[in-house]
This record gives sequence, C-alpha cells and structure tokens, in this order.
Amino acid sequence: MIKGKVAELLVSTQYLQEVQVKGWVRSFRSNRFIALNDGSTINNLQCVIDFEKTPEDLLKRITVGAAIKVTGTLHESLGSGQKVEIQATSVEILGDADPEEVKLTILSPKRHSLEKLREQAHLRVRTNTFGAVMRVRSKLSYAVHSYFQQNNFHYVNTPIITGSDAEGAGEMFKVTSFDLKDVPKNEDGSVNYKEDFFGKETNLTVSGQLEGETYALGLGQIYTFGPTFRAENSNTSRHLAEFWMIEPEVAFCDLDGNMDLAEEFIKYVLKYVLDNCKDDLAFLEERLVGEDKSKPESERSPMTLIDKLRFVVDNNFKRVSYTEAIEILKNSKPNKKKKFNYIIEDWGADLQSEHERYLVEKHFKCPVILFDYPADIKAFYMRLNEDGKTVRAMDILFPGIGEIVGGSQREERLDVLKKKMAELGIDEEELWWYLDTRKFGTCVHSGFGLGFERLVQFTTGMSNIRDVIAFPRTPLNAEF
Repeated sequence: MIKGKVAELLVSTQYLQEVQVKGWVRSFRSNRFIALNDGSTINNLQCVIDFEKTPEDLLKRITVGAAIKVTGTLHESLGSGQKVEIQATSVEILGDADPEEVKLTILSPKRHSLEKLREQAHLRVRTNTFGAVMRVRSKLSYAVHSYFQQNNFHYVNTPIITGSDAEGAGEMFKVTSFDLKDVPKNEDGSVNYKEDFFGKETNLTVSGQLEGETYALGLGQIYTFGPTFRAENSNTSRHLAEFWMIEPEVAFCDLDGNMDLAEEFIKYVLKYVLDNCKDDLAFLEERLVGEDKSKPESERSPMTLIDKLRFVVDNNFKRVSYTEAIEILKNSKPNKKKKFNYIIEDWGADLQSEHERYLVEKHFKCPVILFDYPADIKAFYMRLNEDGKTVRAMDILFPGIGEIVGGSQREERLDVLKKKMAELGIDEEELWWYLDTRKFGTCVHSGFGLGFERLVQFTTGMSNIRDVIAFPRTPLNAEF
C-alpha cells in the first residue's frame, strides 16, 4: 500500500495501486465526491465513494472541515480538472467538524474578507489564499538558506535579548524580570536596573547587525535570519511589531559589492519560488486579477504577479544616487502639483514610501537601488563619504511596497565611528565590544537587512503585511 501526500498522488501514474491518504474535506458532493486537501498543495484530490455501500451515519460525518483517512485504488480520472482520483474502499473519520459551526467560520464556502480571516488565524491557513501564501513563504525561507549556504556564508544566531539599540530609534520592547507592581528605584526615582535579571536595561532586538558584524570580522561572511521587534505604534499595512529579518555581513566588501550581493540574492530566491511554487503562484495571480477588476483602470497593476517576478529576475536593478533621486522627485508632477503628502523641497529630505514608489513605479519602472544618502538621516555605523555629508548607504526599492532592503558599507575607522557616536549621544561604554572590532584588524565591510515579510508580500501580491505572517503582532493585537 502507498501512503502518500495529496501533492504526490496527484502526479502519480501508479494506477490501480492501493493507496492511503489523510486530509481535510474541502467539499462533499452528491454523497459521492470528496474533495480532499492535506496542505501539501493548493490542489484537491478527488475521492469517489460508493454511497450505496457506505453507512448513512458515516456519510453524515463527511462534512467540510472534517479530518478523514481514505483508502482505495488510484485511477486515471474520467472527469475534467484532475488527472487522477481515488476509488475509495474505506473512509475513516479522524476528526469531526460540526456542519453548523463550520457555517459560522472561514471554512464555509462563503468568501470572507481578509480582515475577517485574521480573526481566525488558527483556521485561515485552511483557505486557498493563506495555504498558498504560507507554502510560498516556506519555500522562500528555504531559498534564503540555500543561497547563502551555496555561497559559503555561515549562519549565525544573534541574540533576541540585547542591551543595544542598533538603529538608534529607541522604539524597543523592554525585557525585565521585575514585578511591575514593585520596581526597585534609585534615589533619584529612576529604575534601578542593576537589580534586574541582566543587571542592566535590556530589550528585544531590532536588528542582529552589530553582533553580525563582529562575527563577519572573524568568519568572513555570515548571515542571520530571525525575529526582530519594533515597538512602533504604526497601524498600517506595512508594519508589524514582530517580523523576520535576513541580515548578511561581509568582510572586505565595499558598497558596490554589497549592492551586487543584494541584487543577486533577491533574484535567486525569486527564481527559486518561480520554479518551485507554480500552482500557488498561479492561484495568487488569478486572485489578484480578480481584485484588479474592481479597481479603477489607473490603479490596476500593469503586470501580472508572475510577470512582475520574472521582470525582477530578468532585469538589472537601476542604481541611482540619492542626490539624483531628489532632483527627479523635486521636478516630478506629483511634487509640483502638491499631490505628495510629503512635498520634496530640499536636499536632505527623508524619503517616504510615496516617493520610493514613484521612483520605481512611475519614473524608472523597474527595481531601484538608491545610494549615498545624507549622513543626517542615516544610522551612526554607516561609512562617511569624503564629502563629509553623505554616507555609503543603499536602499532597494520595489514596486508596490517601496523599500525592501536597507544596507551600507560600515564605518571601519575607529576615530570617525567614535566621533559619530559622540555627536548622537551614544555611550561608548555600552558598545565597547563593537568598537573593539575596529582595534583588532579593522577592514572595509558591508551588509544589509531585508524584511522577510516584505519579500513575501511582494512575491505573493498580498497588499497587507499582516497576511503574510502566521500570527501577526500589531498594536493592541497579540491574539493566538
């Protein structure tokens, strides 16, 4: 007997073999045709039962959502829509699903809004949309590791609990073992962190970059891939409080090499998904086409989902300096007609999502890498250029989502790094270990961070970042 997954059986040609498969009922028609799905593919396997020989009490228990085990023989299907089907000899109910309760959940045939589905995160993965998104996410995750391992990067697990704020943003979740009803205080009324678990103030990490740098300066090239946290009170379709970051760091690599790495990496993982997620991408593309039909012509996507992915894979990214981008934006129609929410007036402006998307979607019509940003709007660890006012930073901008990658050549010169930290009020004692890397064989090195959920968003075409992570964490929402 062959015990297989639905995905395996759908492509099998071992007809008339006895097979066994387990899954959940998607539909049951005419007391005869069961559409079975086990999560291995978006496609269902048809199981045909002889209702005249099946007890009536068993037929009543074959309901949408029920978990069942089907045993039978594999046959070439006579119907349209599938190549094979199982002629069932026995059906065993493994887990009942009450039909009345199913009618009230997302398992019912009725279409539900994405907002409604988020209220039932434990069930939404049973829907075609979220099953497809999560399978694509899984394959993307595999491709991330595959790319770096094939290119001799070492996987490093940086700490989730940290005493440093890599971004200098201050929007961090605090970690403490204190009883919040009885927090020890100093004489001046401030919190006495010396009595806390770690003996100092600690937080959930916003980035593994600083720790990653220290390991790159010993292992040569490393990458991290793990959860990061931002206590930013942003209730938007682009922000999460908990999200995953991919962060490579490479010794003896300048900004040009960093841009090359990021572009090659992105193209690799997207090609992997194009090659290995064809059915799921086809479904997600069809879903987007349906969505577009309800939008005004001007808001419709000029490319299908799969064409958009192929476009990124097959074309070079446009590399543009921040200074050139500012001139383009200043002279753009939306800026002159004050259609932007944030009007670009002078060099030094911090670009917003609307500006990034204009450059990608309207002006260049391809992915864009912006580089050499003003030092004043970038982090302390980015290498200062000879002009004294810009840093060797780069952002990669994608259609639909804006920034997807942020990176830089790191400041390897100890004196310059100390000066920048002093200007920003960053305590040298807190980052003594980071400064030490510039004392023991410092060298040019670079890296970037890529928000994994934004990559999944782009790949699947989902408009809200909350729909590409299994259990979204957002302001006022930590359900499940």
